[in-house]
Amino acid sequence: MFGADPIVFPAVFAALYAAHEVGDHWLQTHGQACGKGAPGWPGRILCARHVATLTAVKGAAVTLVALVLALPVNPYAAAAALVVDAVSHYWADRRSTLLALADWLGRHLIPGKGDFARLGDGATAPTGTGAYALDQSWHVGWLLAAALLASLGVA
Repeated sequence: MFGADPIVFPAVFAALYAAHEVGDHWLQTHGQACGKGAPGWPGRILCARHVATLTAVKGAAVTLVALVLALPVNPYAAAAALVVDAVSHYWADRRSTLLALADWLGRHLIPGKGDFARLGDGATAPTGTGAYALDQSWHVGWLLAAALLASLGVA
């Protein structure tokens, strides 16, 4: 059957969200946080290391929740969900891609979105910037998509 399980979805979303908060803020190294958006291979490698750690934490969280709650999580759907989430996270964390999207939206659909992305001083208060707010909301939106994907094939 290819349905989505209405019990698996919220449990997986909660696991992914909690793991995202821990992995994106507590486990990300200072070097990764500062360098993952750098141009070229140094930035790509730092970003990939961050996303690999983050994805491992998310996978562990989903596995733990599935085991403890005896949820019928389809491992293939969960793996696909983690891949989708990892790709979307890497894309946004390279920074120039997310800023380019905000600029495009600001020019074509949502006036001022690029300006919002540049609010605040990322060097002194990275968590108080428009870019940080857009980054985190992007990630949470993709957590929703990943949780829906992970809940497929189990009903």
